[in-house]
Amino acid sequence: MPERKVLLDGLGIPESPRWHDGRLWFCNWIEQQIVAVGLDGTKEIAAAPVERLMGWSIDWLPDGRQLITGDKLRRREPDGSVTVLADQAANEIVVDGRGNTYLNGADFNFAGGEAPRPGYVKLVTPDGRIRQVAEDIQFPNGMVVTPDDRTLIVSESFAGRLTAFDIDPDGGLSHRRVFADGLGPDGICLDAEGAVWVSTGGSAVVRVAEGGKVLQRVELAEDRAPFALALGGPDGRTLFLLTAEWRSADSVGDNLGRLTAGPRTGEILTLPVAVPGARRISA
Repeated sequence: MPERKVLLDGLGIPESPRWHDGRLWFCNWIEQQIVAVGLDGTKEIAAAPVERLMGWSIDWLPDGRQLITGDKLRRREPDGSVTVLADQAANEIVVDGRGNTYLNGADFNFAGGEAPRPGYVKLVTPDGRIRQVAEDIQFPNGMVVTPDDRTLIVSESFAGRLTAFDIDPDGGLSHRRVFADGLGPDGICLDAEGAVWVSTGGSAVVRVAEGGKVLQRVELAEDRAPFALALGGPDGRTLFLLTAEWRSADSVGDNLGRLTAGPRTGEILTLPVAVPGARRISA
């Protein structure tokens, strides 16, 4: 097994990783930061324009503008200003090659211990219209879109499965099906062979094919929870593992998901892999 290396440590809860413009970008929850880091560990930090300490993510439109979820959907303009696109709270986000933006969430207070409610996926089209395109998602989490823009895969964390949908010409979702189950999915990433890297629900991550066959398994320390994964690097063959100690006792029951001050245990690990990340098919 290739050696894992620590790229960054001392983080809050690192989430929503994206390899973009030659660096790994991620959300540093609790600290309310958006961080970009190179493989040499050099980092750039920006304040996140959100009103949540947890439960927000980032992605990019095809024209290069950054989108940020949280209490609302926001877009960072080329001059650095921020525009509110939709008064829609969301957890995770993914953008397809046509500029369709998919948001997911579940309207209950997870940090406050409320009983779970089924979640949803909503679509924001390039012209700004928003509509719900999937329902009854059992705590929706990470999402990916295949490079041909034909399939969306979403983590259903409370159901322990990955669920796939066809993407219709108008951006709607149809033909719902199980991609793989028996997992503990959170943030996920897709490789060039169509397999998904995903957490198991414990302290391991696996590379799983459609249908559920496990192709590779990586064990982490028992106290490390893998919150999200990304593939990147110059050749796409670096797996980034975003981990932290999950301290549920630190949670405060308010609608911002605040945590008390405590040790910052978040880390980003790197691991070389054989199959590179999926790359978007050019039009």
